Amino acid sequence: MGKVTLADVLELSVPERIQLAEDIWDSIAALPQPVSLTEAQRQELDRRLENYRANPNDEIPWETVKRQILDQQ
Repeated sequence: MGKVTLADVLELSVPERIQLAEDIWDSIAALPQPVSLTEAQRQELDRRLENYRANPNDEIPWETVKRQILDQQ
């Protein structure tokens, strides 16, 4: 199999592209080695975790965020 281009992917239906994204994610998650983070990424994750621990009631559930985004369209 040759290289798959973005044009190839865009020819797939939306359900096929979603499945492809899920398959790619599953293949990444199955890797035994950890994914490396940059120092900036690590600091951002630490900042967000610290904020969550300090203010757990400030978090917004994904369904609420998703609904707000879809309502703006």
